[in-house]
Amino acid sequence: MRSLITVGALLAMAMPLAAQQQMGKADPTKEVKGTGQLPAGWMMRFDPIDNPANVRPGRPTPAKPTPDMVKVVTMGSGLHFTTGPAAIYYNPKDAASGVYAVSATFGAKKSMQHEAYGIFIGGSNLQDSTQSYLYFEVRPMDGGILIQHRNGDVASKIDKIVPWTPNDAVNKDDPTDGHSSNTLLIHVAPDSVHFLVNGKLVKGLAKSELMGATTDGQSGIRINHNTDIHVDWKGVSK
Repeated sequence: MRSLITVGALLAMAMPLAAQQQMGKADPTKEVKGTGQLPAGWMMRFDPIDNPANVRPGRPTPAKPTPDMVKVVTMGSGLHFTTGPAAIYYNPKDAASGVYAVSATFGAKKSMQHEAYGIFIGGSNLQDSTQSYLYFEVRPMDGGILIQHRNGDVASKIDKIVPWTPNDAVNKDDPTDGHSSNTLLIHVAPDSVHFLVNGKLVKGLAKSELMGATTDGQSGIRINHNTDIHVDWKGVSK
């Protein structure tokens, strides 16, 4: 009996690590065949290779991503993203300062599981190691919201302002076919920033609570890895 209990206890202790390793193996970045070209005026920046989403137990160190690992095409009034690696996308004309709002509507025909998407503001130095931007994401699988500040390339430079938190404003994956649609908006006021999902305020923060992030700068779209999603980018409005 003692032997059985000991074996059971050892198995129970080993399961979390095994599950974690399996999760890492089960979530590799997909191979996407893109053209290496973006729609006119758009630029992109991949996440650093040491981003926590890339570095997991059981997952090989990813190769340095190249533009042909994602596919971005103009489709109707928006852009359609089929992604391998995670990245941000932006058009230099969408820089803003002072009081303004940035908005986009995201639509997926099927569930992307735990992957997320969103928008960002306050971007600067986006093509070098001192990149900085404030981003707002939703995760339709469980209705979570996230607000973070990327403050440089290394993983330790991600300031977690609002960690993943469930919110009823997020439209979750449909239980029948997994489709979802969410409109995200960031409104910048003189002394505060408001984060809205589908027209509902999910978080309001004083600018002093942004952990050093600025609201003046480039705005754009953030798409996690392994996504297939249509984005109606509204851009900046005053």
